[in-house]
Amino acid sequence: MGAGHSHGAPPDIRISRLARIASTVLLAVVAVITVIGVVVLWPGERQELSQPAPGGTSSVAPIESGRVTGLVVCPGAEEASEESGSIQHACQEATVLLSSGPMSGQSVVVELIGVSAMSGLSVGDTVRVSDVGGAEGRSWALVVIDRLVPLAWFTLAFVAVVIAVAGWKGVRGLAGLVVSGAIFFGFMLPALATGRPPVAVALVGGAAIMFAVLYLAHGISMRTTSAFVGTLVSLLATAGLGAVGVWSARLSGLSTDENIALAGQSEGLSFTALLTCSLVIAGLGVLNDTTITQSSAVWELRAAGPNLSRWELFASGMRIGRDHIASTIYTIVFAYAGAALSTLVLLAMFRQPLGLLLSTEPFAEEIVRTLGSGIGLVLSVPLTTAVAALTVAGASVSQRDPDHDHVQEHRHDQAPEHRPRRAMP
Repeated sequence: MGAGHSHGAPPDIRISRLARIASTVLLAVVAVITVIGVVVLWPGERQELSQPAPGGTSSVAPIESGRVTGLVVCPGAEEASEESGSIQHACQEATVLLSSGPMSGQSVVVELIGVSAMSGLSVGDTVRVSDVGGAEGRSWALVVIDRLVPLAWFTLAFVAVVIAVAGWKGVRGLAGLVVSGAIFFGFMLPALATGRPPVAVALVGGAAIMFAVLYLAHGISMRTTSAFVGTLVSLLATAGLGAVGVWSARLSGLSTDENIALAGQSEGLSFTALLTCSLVIAGLGVLNDTTITQSSAVWELRAAGPNLSRWELFASGMRIGRDHIASTIYTIVFAYAGAALSTLVLLAMFRQPLGLLLSTEPFAEEIVRTLGSGIGLVLSVPLTTAVAALTVAGASVSQRDPDHDHVQEHRHDQAPEHRPRRAMP
């Protein structure tokens, strides 16, 4: 990063000495703060929650693996489901051949009720079941359908497509994804589970993820550093705007059953701060995409136009950035709409006035999350473009108009008597 010809940058791009020093100092400061933040916010000991086993018993029963060998509709369930049209009356009985536990090799009957009966389970599927006891003795219930095999195939397909299309950069991008996943699941989630401040966890974890994703995927260069600085400032702006939005909209952060259940199991956890944390994390990926694109655009513009002033460079980069914003804004909106589609459809079915629906907490929460990330995304374009324009060296005077300069120098080198004379009128 210290050299002007950094990895991944065009060879003829000169770097401002002041920008190089300032970026190095900033990176060092952010790295130190991130490390200190990780140490301070590192999760402590977690109290494992004893969730009730399926069937409502309070004890935690062992979970065993098995394979479905038979599947029939419960007696009378088909007629009841047809009459009521309700999912609550759906019922199936599955015969499961156990492959683990003390009853391995034996078959048990598992009753599937409601959502479990509508999951599309078929003979040959691998499932996890648990002995939940019951009033009449031994009774088995479905815990989960084992979906690891199809998920593994989808993962392999994703990796193959990324490597085939992006090549070595795709490999580095996947490495960044693995490291950022380790940060998220190894640090951020456990820290939140042990009651660490959510916004601080989001910012510290987000900075660590930025280091991993940007520099692993795009290499160590001043171009990547420009994107890093733009992402960092935009992330701070997103956190601040998100906090203001959550406060001004009077959001509790308890709009879902999962959050209500979490509130019953946690002490001292601020759900408004947790909502702001989710907003920051949700905007992190698209911020990285936007900032690295803008930084690369400025680098290419400088390579193509060494005579451009920094202001012209910024203006040209912003023209590219505006197109990027226009195509990305609706992507964020529809991404959130797709994630909350069930909630949106349920609320729309009540046929309430639009103003009333928008004021409900589920709707307002999604609006604040979408607009907060959107504002941070829009701000990232001018911020990153400005940082990148200031990072590269100024316009090259010697290359402002090479042909014109060559002619002028040639004329000045000529003797007076050999210089072209102006024609007389």
